[in-house]
Amino acid sequence: MKFANKKRISVFDVINIVIMICVVIITLYPFLYLTALSMSSEKYVYAGEITFYPKGFTLGTYRVLLKDSDFWISYRNTIIYTVVGTVISLALTVLLAYPLSKKNLKGRGVLLGFILFTMFFSGGLIPTYLLVSRMLQMRNTIWAVIIPGAISTYNVLVTKTFFEGIPDELEEAAAIDGMNTYGILFRIVLPLSKPILATMSLFYAVGIWNNWFGPFIYLDMKELFPVSLYLRNIIAGAQKAREIVGGDVEGFGDIEATIKSASMVVSALPIIMIYPFVQKYFVKGIMIGSLKG
Repeated sequence: MKFANKKRISVFDVINIVIMICVVIITLYPFLYLTALSMSSEKYVYAGEITFYPKGFTLGTYRVLLKDSDFWISYRNTIIYTVVGTVISLALTVLLAYPLSKKNLKGRGVLLGFILFTMFFSGGLIPTYLLVSRMLQMRNTIWAVIIPGAISTYNVLVTKTFFEGIPDELEEAAAIDGMNTYGILFRIVLPLSKPILATMSLFYAVGIWNNWFGPFIYLDMKELFPVSLYLRNIIAGAQKAREIVGGDVEGFGDIEATIKSASMVVSALPIIMIYPFVQKYFVKGIMIGSLKG
């Protein structure tokens, strides 16, 4: 009787498990390789013997990287940009998505049309640059990094769909009790929207953390660089130096590889550490926000 109640594993389950394991390996391998490369001795890197684990274990590259004051300045800047930018982006997304989730909103179709239009067409790089740097005078400020990409059309639509799934009866009952629109939003809707808020926060935070192109064109002052631009300059500088000294110089490419690997690992580590804490909200939020409505 005990054995009869056990769930049988079908062929589909076996195939699905094998495919998932392959996907996990393919996904994790680049990060494991970079980590192993950054902690390996140069002679093993030069011999091409690094795979999943380091050889000739050393933290010398990390010590050199972490002693660089520019690295810590850029890291501080990235944290500030990410926190401020995520708060602003999330607030704007909620304030735009919530009204659009109401079918009785006048001009709702026109507004949605304008929003959808931005998914397929943009103003272009040069007009956007002129707008941000000259008309808005945001060049070499935090706002040049945050404001141009503050709202994602996709995130607005997913959030709107999630809000549409919240029962209207809850809001109607709150309105009968005398609660105004902002009270309903902040005391009824948002507490029920933790999954989508966590999901959107993760989307925005990762986007801002990894953004280097915006700072690259809008920031000239070194003390304002984010860590992504710092990393980009390290990679570009190492490649340029290799071209100058000659690509066939023994050991130079290995030093370059370990520095780049260590920089990438340190830059990606905070996001990797945060994700497990929001994973359950992320999966629930993106599924409900995409399918409901």
